Amino acid sequence: MTEPLLVHFEDLGVGEVVPLGACMVDPASLDVFVERFLPGWDASYGAPDALVYALWSRLFADKASGWAQSKVLAVDGLRYMRNPPAGELMRGRMTVMGKDPVGDEKGIVIAQHDLLDEAGRLVFSCLTRALLARR
Repeated sequence: MTEPLLVHFEDLGVGEVVPLGACMVDPASLDVFVERFLPGWDASYGAPDALVYALWSRLFADKASGWAQSKVLAVDGLRYMRNPPAGELMRGRMTVMGKDPVGDEKGIVIAQHDLLDEAGRLVFSCLTRALLARR
């Protein structure tokens, strides 16, 4: 039996901040990523943008796995502020910026996502639009 979907359109409020969890830039994973996808990148510069995006994407996917979300319609406005070094712990958060009901069965949630480093500095941010079921 599958788990019930716990978060629906009505459960998220505009202005609400949802923690996405934390992840670390694993040194071994950084080295493998650079070797396979960005030969020539010096790992001493920190995690490349594509790896930062993958780390955020994993945090968001894990958090939203129990949501009544049918799909993410868009990921826009990507901003890469810095390349975190190996061993850096990053925390993710999602801020609900707006909601738009679409009929009686679904709605669109517009959110800003941020990854912050250990000092609270912005590493990455983006905007998403996701389709969620209504209760």
